[in-house]
Amino acid sequence: MSQNPHPHSVRRIVLPSGRTIEVVRFHEADPAAPQGLHVCPSCDSQLVQPIAWSEASEAKWELLLSCPNCFWACEGTFTEDEVHSLEEELDHGLEDMLRDLQRLTQANMADEIERFTSALHGDHILPEDF
Repeated sequence: MSQNPHPHSVRRIVLPSGRTIEVVRFHEADPAAPQGLHVCPSCDSQLVQPIAWSEASEAKWELLLSCPNCFWACEGTFTEDEVHSLEEELDHGLEDMLRDLQRLTQANMADEIERFTSALHGDHILPEDF
């Protein structure tokens, strides 16, 4: 598998109006860095997530990890440092999703305003519509 020097992912999202937008994310990759628990060893997806967890000992955790991309699953015991790194990656993923949600909300609102304005100018909205 060839390594892209600037890995990125593109998501196409269709708005209720039918308009399509693309969300592009650029990922920084360091080939020398070890892969964390969030990276699937089967498909290289960075979406691995914990399904179940319990404390195994004072500094270890038992996790059931799952990849929603290829349905790979693994149960294992991991150090606190590994689990903290996974939590950080999950937090970054949540931040990315919230940013995407904000962009989608703004795009949807802009589209609704555009359609409403067009309907007003076309006299398609009447007083009894309210």
